[in-house]
Amino acid sequence: MTDETPRTTDRDAPESRDEPRDERRTDTRRAADGLEDRVEAALRAVRDPEANVNVFEAGLIESLDVNGDEVTVGAAVAEFDPQSAQEVMRAILRAVRDVPGVENAHVEPMAPSSADGTAGVHGFDTVIAVASAKGGVGKSTVATGLACALAADRATGLFDADIHGPNVPTMLDVDGPVHSADDGSPLPVVAPGGDANLDVMSVGLMETGAPLAWRGAMAHDALTELYEDTAWRADDTLVLDLPPGTGDAVLTTLQEVPVDGVVVVTTPFPASLEDTARSVELFRDNDVPVLGAVVNMGSFDCPSCGDEHELFPDGSPAETLSAPLLAELPFSTEYQRTPVPGDSRGPMGELTDAVADAAEAPWDPEIPPSTLDIRGDPPERRRERVAERFASLDGGAEFSLVSDRDPSPVREFLADLADGDSAAFDDFSVERRTPRDWVLSVTVP
Repeated sequence: MTDETPRTTDRDAPESRDEPRDERRTDTRRAADGLEDRVEAALRAVRDPEANVNVFEAGLIESLDVNGDEVTVGAAVAEFDPQSAQEVMRAILRAVRDVPGVENAHVEPMAPSSADGTAGVHGFDTVIAVASAKGGVGKSTVATGLACALAADRATGLFDADIHGPNVPTMLDVDGPVHSADDGSPLPVVAPGGDANLDVMSVGLMETGAPLAWRGAMAHDALTELYEDTAWRADDTLVLDLPPGTGDAVLTTLQEVPVDGVVVVTTPFPASLEDTARSVELFRDNDVPVLGAVVNMGSFDCPSCGDEHELFPDGSPAETLSAPLLAELPFSTEYQRTPVPGDSRGPMGELTDAVADAAEAPWDPEIPPSTLDIRGDPPERRRERVAERFASLDGGAEFSLVSDRDPSPVREFLADLADGDSAAFDDFSVERRTPRDWVLSVTVP
């Protein structure tokens, strides 16, 4: 796609004889560098009105080539429908053509580059975190078993984010070293199975045998780099084994990773249940849906008498936890064996089915009957419906909507409609009710 501006090249201009050729080449390179900076700045002003991010942040700029006064932009729009792709390309073209010094602009549709694998955690369709309030409750056992079972029918990765006690390599019997792709990105280690493989990344694969006594900033930087740069071969589902508690590594993950849902693991011990209940609230406060809880080591089958014994008879998971119970796993030597990628038999397979259903089939959020539902609407239709509903309400009335993407940018749109400052909406709130449903509410000024 090109504009109608006549093309001009350096050959059309007479060559000056008043300065050496090398100096003229240096000046040309400097001019090209300056033009590229101006073009990039112009493109950063092109924003997605719904997500409120620019085209670079949205991953739509695949390449940018400046050759003299000619600019070619490769736009990653192959996954868009034809109309949306054309709209994006036109917006990019307009921005580039308006840059002083650009005489000819081109925008070419391109497929997103895959390099050697999925670039970081953002390339996965679904990200499921496994968390616990305390250590030693079986969190890593659940995470590895869940990932191995998921690998039976989907391309799955397992990220061991427990930087102080990375147990996943030992539990899966895999080791380093971690190799790099051609661009330097770390490659995950493969845990082989009979019918499926599992991609695994862990700090423990790079620091085998070394004690990891990292402080907050070091831990944050290490996790962020691995989250962003790991070249995963899998691209469907990523299982994150979080460190226990609610420390820096957990908060970093919630900030850096698009977690679709979290599974919490606990024992029925009352103190563990109480701490887990607080962790559930933490995740919800950070807009991370809690898919449910796994209660581990609640009972034990005696090999001598055959009777089942409750290990924590005073615990009440259903009463203490405000989350669905996905599974109750007994204390058993079965879970001490090395799990095999692709094996989805037994209780771990049933747990995996429950987790997959919760993550892939979002439940209907509980919303007031008067809430405006804009899920599935195209961008222009969303704005029209929001404007119509907001204009129909009197001052002091509640305006609410449910969307299938974060509607936080709607605040500025409503402020424009109300001819006022967005600060006037002091009770503006957005709550993520399910992995794919957000509810916005605000009082009309």
